[in-house]
Amino acid sequence: MIAINKYTLPNGLTVVHSEDKSTQMAALNLLYKVGARDEAPDHTGFAHLFEHLMFGGSVHIPNYDTPLQNAGGENNAWTNNDITNYYLTLPAHNIEVAFWLESDRMLSLDFNPRSLEVQRQVVIEEFKQRNLNQPYGDTSHLVRSLAYKVHPYQWPTIGKDISHIAGATLEEVKEFFFHYYAPNNAILAVTGNVSFDETLQLAEKWFGPIPARQVPARNLPQEPRQTEARRLEVTRPVPVDALYLCFHMCDRLHPDYYAFDMLSDILSNGKSSRLIRRLVVERRICSSIDAYISGSLDAGLFHIIGKPAPGYTLQDVERAVWEELEEIKRTPTDQHELDKVKNRYEAEQIFGNINYLNVATNLAYFEMLSRAEDLNDEVRKYRNVTAQQLQRVAQETFIPENSCTLYYNAEAK
Repeated sequence: MIAINKYTLPNGLTVVHSEDKSTQMAALNLLYKVGARDEAPDHTGFAHLFEHLMFGGSVHIPNYDTPLQNAGGENNAWTNNDITNYYLTLPAHNIEVAFWLESDRMLSLDFNPRSLEVQRQVVIEEFKQRNLNQPYGDTSHLVRSLAYKVHPYQWPTIGKDISHIAGATLEEVKEFFFHYYAPNNAILAVTGNVSFDETLQLAEKWFGPIPARQVPARNLPQEPRQTEARRLEVTRPVPVDALYLCFHMCDRLHPDYYAFDMLSDILSNGKSSRLIRRLVVERRICSSIDAYISGSLDAGLFHIIGKPAPGYTLQDVERAVWEELEEIKRTPTDQHELDKVKNRYEAEQIFGNINYLNVATNLAYFEMLSRAEDLNDEVRKYRNVTAQQLQRVAQETFIPENSCTLYYNAEAK
């Protein structure tokens, strides 16, 4: 059980804290409730661009990394369709450096044409390297646009089109920042060998003076229920063919989320999982196969990705996958298989939350979801999933009219 303290500053910043005296380190995780889903369809990639811009200098600190490294610290960040997350670790006695750095870039970045152009080129090169010039790099764009017709999940975090970042103006960038990177749109989690009193004192000193901002109300179009199978076939210069099969699933707060997560593990987590054991090891139809869920806040996707072994086709792989899905729909999961997956989740939860940085990230995430205290209840929620619930979810989800299928063909040699 993780002991959790919380406080909200007058400007709306939520502070979440958990002390860990077993380490001499501290972690600070700052989560902004803005992601790619908050972008306009003709101005995508902005949230990811800001992941880079936030390291390009703030209003009073021209270089973020140097003072942090001088204090013995490390940092990184990531963005997805729902949130933007910044985190750093450093010796606990230097924790004020972290508050100083993060508060200054929340106050304002050093907006200038040079910084924008530098980071713009970094993002453009990343887009080219990961999505245009890498084998299978465009699959996220293809699958998302196939599965989502109205919800902004239809584009990945990197953006819908490279031209959106190439054409971003300094004024558009400023407007996006002052809309979303605000204390009343953020959660600050602090863990490690730092007391709650010191955390509050530093939060009030460094973040307290930053004014609250007008954060736009989120009113996203909800994806209508899919009623017929969708298929797409492309040909690319890749080593081997690949099958991408996905199904619409529930949102992150739905009780069935835990059943979907467990189904993905039953199908493909480890050598004894169904798809790997049967299609890769026993029948040798696939050279590789994986199943996973998107884990997104709004209604997400259940993904299955398989590559045929020599002598087999994408049709063979698709047929074999559907046979396994029909089996999991037809026959309840036995208790041994169920317990194995539940035990793995419990072990991952226990070992994952030993690390003070993981705790900081998880506290911020669960506070954003609902409340940080729910982190302590995750194992019980997985434990409560029954074979009957898994079967029902599989029967409702793994049906042709809820499916999106991408055949990714290798060019003929």
